[in-house]
Amino acid sequence: MESPIQSYLRQVHAEIAQLKDGKPYSTIPAMANVDPDNFGIALATVDGQVYEVGDTRTEFTIQSISKPFTYGLALEDLGSDAVDAKVDVEPSGDSFNEISLAEGTGRPANAMINAGALTATSLIRGSGGQSSFKRILSTYSAFAGRQLSVNEKVFESELKHGHRNTALAHLLRSFNIIEDDPTPVLEDYFRQCSVMVNSFDLAIMAATLANGGKNPLTHRQVLEIGPVERVLSVMMTSGMYDDAGAWISSVGMAGKSGVAGGIIAVLPGQVGLAVYSPPLDEHGGSVRGLATAQRLSRDMELHFVRAARTGRSAILAAYDVTETPSGIRRNAEASDVLRAHGNRARVIELNGDLLFAGSESMVRELSGLDDDVELVVLDFRRTDQVSDVALRLLEKSREGLSDAGRDLVLIEADGAVAESLGGAVPSFSSRSAAVEFCENRLLAKYGDRLLLRDHVPVTDSPALAPLDEADALALQSLMTAKKYDDGDVIRRIGLRFGGVYFITSGKVSSTSPGPTSDRVKLNTLSAGMTFGELALGSGNRQETTVRADGPVEVMVLSAEAISDLESTDPRLAIALWKALTRDAYTRVEQYLRESAVRIRS
Repeated sequence: MESPIQSYLRQVHAEIAQLKDGKPYSTIPAMANVDPDNFGIALATVDGQVYEVGDTRTEFTIQSISKPFTYGLALEDLGSDAVDAKVDVEPSGDSFNEISLAEGTGRPANAMINAGALTATSLIRGSGGQSSFKRILSTYSAFAGRQLSVNEKVFESELKHGHRNTALAHLLRSFNIIEDDPTPVLEDYFRQCSVMVNSFDLAIMAATLANGGKNPLTHRQVLEIGPVERVLSVMMTSGMYDDAGAWISSVGMAGKSGVAGGIIAVLPGQVGLAVYSPPLDEHGGSVRGLATAQRLSRDMELHFVRAARTGRSAILAAYDVTETPSGIRRNAEASDVLRAHGNRARVIELNGDLLFAGSESMVRELSGLDDDVELVVLDFRRTDQVSDVALRLLEKSREGLSDAGRDLVLIEADGAVAESLGGAVPSFSSRSAAVEFCENRLLAKYGDRLLLRDHVPVTDSPALAPLDEADALALQSLMTAKKYDDGDVIRRIGLRFGGVYFITSGKVSSTSPGPTSDRVKLNTLSAGMTFGELALGSGNRQETTVRADGPVEVMVLSAEAISDLESTDPRLAIALWKALTRDAYTRVEQYLRESAVRIRS
């Protein structure tokens, strides 16, 4: 099943591709002949999942998107105090190529405008056998997770026609902001702007910043958290130049544009976004890039005010129903069917906040299900907040599952998620009830329908399977038939052993006191199952309260009848106890298996 995020990006791409405003950058001749219809969107999560649509592998020069990464390298090399002495952190409100230098000192307003970027480049020194530019390129490559290269044709064109930047560099030298000959600085700066990238590269670079400086694909710590914090702060206030206020208001992520048509946005702890589309607006930013960032921020709730908490995977555990059966005791034939087909029902436990990052991990898990999974159980009981974007993505996922012939089942305390989906999804308050629903669906589809019989005579009870028919009939003759209505208490906690109860129709549930005043439901027993005998292992005292779930009919082999049987027919009494002991051990094994899964979770 395709991820609803991928489907959504495809729809956004198709709609925004219709925008025809703006013109590609033409000041640098080598960049003039570009296809204005190129358009790619890449969205990378902090754990390395990348969604992409359009021309995401089309290469272009990084241009001003290089500035945050060189600035980060300078901060890493020298520390914030030394860098602050050369370039300030204040938004200038000017366009990218304005001469925004402090009066008297010549210090540029920030590292995102050209004067500040030239200053940051001048602070990079060669080290470890690498020239200053080789270190810059190595840093960019580490952010991208692959070796990047320079477009020499664009570099030569920048060097030949970059008169304003040349003037800025010499002006900075006059204030001793650039302390040496500005010519090598200009060459390094023009080269860094001419590095070739694509949208996929930029999405990973942005996601690396979102991930605290660690590349989500290579897991290399490219930049420490201190420099990352400063870089993203300056990007937030100054990365979009004289359009920064509108950007923060409508997008709400740290952003940076480049005149080749690239644009990145970073939501710390969650995602990195990259868009490529050459036509630019009057501020030098990509028209489609800005529209895409605004659309995703609104639809996916990516604005920093909405998505202030750190994103993490919402998946606590995932397993099939064979690992945590419902607690309903099945006969041998039904158990065989569930062992063979239990992998077709998958339980996914969610936790934390389902903001964008948590929602993305949820739908990624749903999109990656094995082909043989038919029933998907989402457990919401440990989630703190289910955002609107989570509900929208869940509805799209439900539709995709339904189209593939799969059914969604929910576990939640109040039914709110199911209600938001229009009541089209079964919802249960406990895992046991949801798993029972799935088991019954599997038994109905893959087993003999008799496995779900409404009435099971004592002689067909799994507990008495080791006995021959004559012995089973003899025991049945000693039993008393009883009926109970819904909610009736059949056995109360603390009662002395009252015999063995064989359920012939209906269901019962057993509960015990929890850590608070609430009672904890332990299991559900249906027709063909027994209860009451476990009291013999608890000092002859009932350890649980057993209630009828709807109308119930039972056959009771009372304590007195068992005592009489031990006197009159010791052989049959021993056979009975052997059968009940074997059945009890089967149940204990099942409980231990379920407990092991819960511990692993």
